Amino acid sequence: MAVALLAAAGAFAHDPITTKLLWTQEISRIVYKHCASCHRQGGGAMSLMTYDEARPWAKAIRDEVIARRMPPWGAVKGVGAFRDDPSLSQIEIDMIVNWVEGGAPRGDDVYLPPAPHFSAEAKTLAPAGEVTVTTGEAFTLAGAAELTGIRPDRLSAGESLEVTAYQPNGAVDHLIWLRNWRPEWQRTYYFRHPIRLPKGTRIAVYSGQPAQAAIVIAKTS
Repeated sequence: MAVALLAAAGAFAHDPITTKLLWTQEISRIVYKHCASCHRQGGGAMSLMTYDEARPWAKAIRDEVIARRMPPWGAVKGVGAFRDDPSLSQIEIDMIVNWVEGGAPRGDDVYLPPAPHFSAEAKTLAPAGEVTVTTGEAFTLAGAAELTGIRPDRLSAGESLEVTAYQPNGAVDHLIWLRNWRPEWQRTYYFRHPIRLPKGTRIAVYSGQPAQAAIVIAKTS
């Protein structure tokens, strides 16, 4: 969720209830898992931690998640597997849509899950080597390597970017696909598990405009 929601808080009085999905059971759990890191007191956007805070924004939340603008992420599902991915599954999107269109009922507070807690200390990662790859200039690994992440270093808003690895044996690894890029998505996308690639692998970056990506490498041999 993000500040884009400010444009569309919906009226909610007297909406008929036609769903069994409840804030206190299903919906709060989705919000706590995927949205609370930003949408809380002291976070980067308005709080959605309680029913009273979230209910006025219900229709705007529905529209943002249907468009997959929120939670902000950028990487297309199915191309690469990444750590700390806040994006919603299709089932979760459907649950939010059905809850909103069914009147967004509250439920009994006794069923609310514990509110998440967030450490004030930012997580840091051990330093790693990086190589920069530009569109039109593939990079070839001089030795076997473990890739741990990818960061778009130069990508225009609205553009897409793909990073692909071509192994000497003909295997092709589609590492990441960023579609309709937005500057607020800027981050390093860390793989859930390191990608091991052999010597001679070519790594190429594709985009409709000149673009550049940093490849984070844990170790080489």
